[in-house]
Amino acid sequence: MGEAEALQAAQILKAVADPNRLRLLSIVKNGPSDGTCVCDLTGPLQLGQPTVSHHLKILVDSGLLAREKRGTWAYYTLVPHALQKAAELITEL
Repeated sequence: MGEAEALQAAQILKAVADPNRLRLLSIVKNGPSDGTCVCDLTGPLQLGQPTVSHHLKILVDSGLLAREKRGTWAYYTLVPHALQKAAELITEL
């Protein structure tokens, strides 16, 4: 594994190494196909909107989630094959 590949893998693995982010991934994955509103994510995690937004930003920056702004709200969807790629990173070690 080269240095660039290791850095990318570490970013993804760090993103999923948090229980709240794993829960967010699960909620978004099982949510509506057109996206899950950030407003629907604070309640299930019992976290404030700034904290949820911070976790979502990490997931977006790692390439696991995509963000779309609609009016005043942001909607999140799972990037196709992102979880499969994350699993492959682990199994290929």
